[in-house]
Amino acid sequence: MPLQEILDIAMFVVVCGFLLAGFPVAFTLAGTALIFALAGWAAGVFDMSFFGALPSRIYGNAMTNVVLIAVPMFIFMGVMLERSRVAEELLDTMGKLFGNLRGGLGISVAVVGALMAASTGIVGATVVTMGLLSLPTMLRRGYAPSLACGSICASGTLGQIIPPSIVLVLLGDQISNAYTKAQRAMGNWSPDPVSVGDLFAGALLPGLMLVGLYIAYQILIAWLRPETSPPVPRDESEQSGGLLRQVLRALIPPVILIVAVLGSILAGVATPTEAASVGAMGATLLAGLRITELERLGAETPPAGPRGPISRLLDDGSPWPMILAFASLVLVLTLQAQVDLRVKRDSIPLGDWVGIVAAGMGCLVLFWGLAASLVRVFNRGILTRVVRSTMSVTSMVFVILVGATVFSLVFRGLGGEEMVHEALTNMPGGLTGGIIVVMVVMFFLGFFLDFIEITLVVVPMVAPALLQSDLSPVWLGVMMAMNLQTSFLTPPFGFALFYLRGVAPTSVETLAIYRGAIPFVLIQLSGLLLLALFPSLATWLPDVIFG
Repeated sequence: MPLQEILDIAMFVVVCGFLLAGFPVAFTLAGTALIFALAGWAAGVFDMSFFGALPSRIYGNAMTNVVLIAVPMFIFMGVMLERSRVAEELLDTMGKLFGNLRGGLGISVAVVGALMAASTGIVGATVVTMGLLSLPTMLRRGYAPSLACGSICASGTLGQIIPPSIVLVLLGDQISNAYTKAQRAMGNWSPDPVSVGDLFAGALLPGLMLVGLYIAYQILIAWLRPETSPPVPRDESEQSGGLLRQVLRALIPPVILIVAVLGSILAGVATPTEAASVGAMGATLLAGLRITELERLGAETPPAGPRGPISRLLDDGSPWPMILAFASLVLVLTLQAQVDLRVKRDSIPLGDWVGIVAAGMGCLVLFWGLAASLVRVFNRGILTRVVRSTMSVTSMVFVILVGATVFSLVFRGLGGEEMVHEALTNMPGGLTGGIIVVMVVMFFLGFFLDFIEITLVVVPMVAPALLQSDLSPVWLGVMMAMNLQTSFLTPPFGFALFYLRGVAPTSVETLAIYRGAIPFVLIQLSGLLLLALFPSLATWLPDVIFG
């Protein structure tokens, strides 16, 4: 085996070893790559001029990448919704709706997990919130601890596959680059672009399929082992009147936000980055409205800080600024899709002028409602915590991106791309064998590595080789996303398991959490197999929407 290939394999093994030892991801990637670059240069198998491309690659991959701007905005949206206690009301009302059925609380956790996934996309926030709110209730109602813990962990990971998802944003960027590179290697210098919107549309049906499989498992377990998931007594679940009104009040705000974000992408009104900004604004408006409603009902909320005259004017306890702002947001999005709003034109028809004026007035109302919401969440200390959490997670993602860029550059300089391409193309079974090997490797890497490292390090290595065929890049991206979702559930280092362990009662054993996650890992692998056997689950909707 050539020395270059030995260094490539050793570099990957050393990185995994350092990560398992607990060293920071970004610095491990960059530091290990630099050490092996020096070793390769000393051995005469690495050209240090490769580092001349590093500034431009970092600048192009991170600083000027329009797609990645969506990452901090989606994170902000998710953290803001988690702080506004939307999940709490959803869990409460869904528990009342399904509670009188066997396995009803487990079904409600799956439904709320899907709704939170489509409106936040942040696994940690969803698992912690549902662990704090639903786990004590499920245990008190006689649910088996392993079933309750597995349901919460699995439902929380739906944020990785149901759009909008940070995984899909990062994967979409990597798959797009890999597909362009693969097509150019085949002589096609003008390939059809692959966008994050394609992956969002492709992941929607597989994500809903997983929700259906989770619910089917809850029903099956309730039928086979009724003692593990007893129903809530009917009289207790019906003792609070106006259940339908409560359900609608809990469902309508997040559903409106989901429709505004996903609907604007799938309808072609907005790019994922623009939709992320819509989601961030919608989450802020929803948080302000939620605070106003809780204070009106006398519920406990964070105390308001000192307020000046402008603050008192905007924070007057009225819900109308946020309600009108929501309506204005829908109006502006609709006008953008139906009317040409450009004002720098030689001739503007009367109908377009009406639309331009209406959009301008809608923006003013939207700014008014947004200012009122920001003041209300700021006065109660919520905005500060949300911004800090957003900055922390975003910084982590982009620092890892820089480290992964250094790692992939050295890997390429040592001939790693050619080695991976030859290994996958010469695999027994051809392309199918290569895909199976990649999926198995990604699955086992998920036992130890986070999805960000796998996405930014492994995908650029293997995707160009796989896409030098008639393989659908959307299908491959969704397959990888669903595979990465299992990394949150697989012991011993599944992050969803750690999140739940941190908030679960001491009476719940760690072994029970692990034991409860295993059936849902098998369900996810079954979903992955169905997606492999029926690729149209991922390709049909993007073809219908985007052609």
